[in-house]
Amino acid sequence: MREYVVKEGSLRPTDKGLSIPYKKSLNPAQYEAVTTLQGPLLVIAGAGSGKTRTLTYRVARLVEQGVSPSAVLLLTFTRKASQEMLRRAAVLLDHRCEKVSGGTFHSFANLTLRRYAERIGFGSGFSILDRTDAEDGINVFRTRMGLNLKDRRFPRKRTIANIYSKAVNKGVSIDEVILEDYSHFLKDTTDLLRLHEAYQAYKRKNLLMDYDDLLIYLRILLQENPDVRETLSKMYQYIMVDEYQDTNKIQADVVKFLAATHNNVAVVGDDSQSIYAFRGANFRNIMDFPEMFPDTKIIKLEENYRSTQPILDIANVIIDRAEEKYTKILFTKKKEGALPALVVAEDERMQSQFVSQRILELREEGVPLNEIAVLFRASYHSFDLEIELNQRDIPFVKVGGFKFMETAHIKDLLAHLKVLANPLDSISWHRVLLMIESIGPKTAEEIFESIARSGTGLQGLSAVKPKPRYAPAFDRLKGELEDLGGARIPLEEIGVRLLQYYEPILEKKYDDYPKRLKDLEQLVTIMERYQRLEEFLSDMALEPPNASVDDALATDFEDEHLVLSTIHSAKGLEWHTVFIIWALEGRFPVSFAARSDEEMEEERRLMYVAATRAKENLYFTCPIDIYDWSTGSVFSRLSRFIDGIPEDILEPWSLVGD
Repeated sequence: MREYVVKEGSLRPTDKGLSIPYKKSLNPAQYEAVTTLQGPLLVIAGAGSGKTRTLTYRVARLVEQGVSPSAVLLLTFTRKASQEMLRRAAVLLDHRCEKVSGGTFHSFANLTLRRYAERIGFGSGFSILDRTDAEDGINVFRTRMGLNLKDRRFPRKRTIANIYSKAVNKGVSIDEVILEDYSHFLKDTTDLLRLHEAYQAYKRKNLLMDYDDLLIYLRILLQENPDVRETLSKMYQYIMVDEYQDTNKIQADVVKFLAATHNNVAVVGDDSQSIYAFRGANFRNIMDFPEMFPDTKIIKLEENYRSTQPILDIANVIIDRAEEKYTKILFTKKKEGALPALVVAEDERMQSQFVSQRILELREEGVPLNEIAVLFRASYHSFDLEIELNQRDIPFVKVGGFKFMETAHIKDLLAHLKVLANPLDSISWHRVLLMIESIGPKTAEEIFESIARSGTGLQGLSAVKPKPRYAPAFDRLKGELEDLGGARIPLEEIGVRLLQYYEPILEKKYDDYPKRLKDLEQLVTIMERYQRLEEFLSDMALEPPNASVDDALATDFEDEHLVLSTIHSAKGLEWHTVFIIWALEGRFPVSFAARSDEEMEEERRLMYVAATRAKENLYFTCPIDIYDWSTGSVFSRLSRFIDGIPEDILEPWSLVGD
């Protein structure tokens, strides 16, 4: 018998016979990351070092070397990120790359759980609650349990949702979260635990999952079902995770389970940009990856393609002072550039005057306003600056405010669609019914209970005996939902019909209904891309559009406008010129960060993220001797993150009067 030797690790780093010139297209570190295809790999990608390019080429490399696209799983934090990487990979190679499984942890969880729902005691037709829906559900039980009395200061629904979500994402008990972050509600711990138990039971009974449930149940599925774990692990032979520093404990566990049969896991991230602990991101995940996956190969991407060397020099100094890190030194071929500047103002108004004046000068020098950003630690830090900008007629947009899917009118229309998809969705039923005049919360609850008891879905509407005061409006709703529930018509037509039904309600509820109508028309346009209602609703919950059409059509701003942003919102973005304001102890880092070393280290990483957004110019500004009303302190020290940096790296500027 002839023997044939199967060699371990047959996917070797050679470009022979491949169509893409990988070695010429990538720097040495990127090339090593792209061609290391077997075993666990940790890529520490410094700011602006071509992380997306590296992942894109790695997808193409796997496919070009014969790996089936269906055997590759790319997990990212936004669907847009994975789609862009796969699109670029397809341009590099061919359409096969677009067949790679790519998406967010939550979308992957959604698809997997629908396939194996019975293993965790659910039906595959569960609905997904977005954050607002989850808060409304919590509020139902808050009211039902008599916890909303006026003479008692019980946490509001948003705070309660934050407490529950933080416990899940940090992997700690609700008691611990209350003690650590909400100690003023310690006396309410027992009631908060009772409320949580009722809310969890309610979700399971009504086939509902919130964002956190998707991850929790995915981990339970993989942990308690070895056959499912093995099946999925053999299905996805090569796993890649983007922004690994932003994963929480549950997501890290999921990655470990998915790699159970092969350990071919490549994670890309930057420990120095781990800034989302408040969302549950676990800094330890990226630091402990080599322990979770023994024999991990570590590759550092240190060549920066964004900033000048003087900007990178100060970024290197800021992060070099970190207590724990993967040491890396950012460098670039763009050696020349202006030194970052340190501007100390005598008060907040002078800080605002300097920033505004310098922005106008840069504009005259040819830097477009939309290539300039002012970054700050907390949203309220920009209030005085906003006044100054308005006085000087400098147009700006501030990141924040309600997002498209969080607006009331969008939520209204979606509620109607949700009851079509899941007639047991009591949160959506309450929203739909409360739009009818003369129906209050108690009546809405009675109507829903009647529908639920019937066990016949939308046909249960016939079991409701409406009172005369709201019968005409209820019958109109009943007729519309019963027609649409049984109709075999395109999804966008369902959207059009519901919009026609809802438009009179919209006109009565909102003075600015014409603007809101544009948003709703945009939502119906989005529906044209879908064939199934369940798929549309899942995508709207997991990957919603992030801006209102009204924002896009706003006439308050010129085409060119300055950007004001918190640093958390600025991660992943870049501008020609960046101003970091309030670089003052007590403001940045914030005072409360002093309560733990971990929080102070995250503040340092925030400063690093802010500095590395700049391409050409970087300014640190702060007023001095500022009285803080909340603490009764005077803030007079420069931020510890830039204090003591030599003048040949950070150039002091002196402000003088005209």
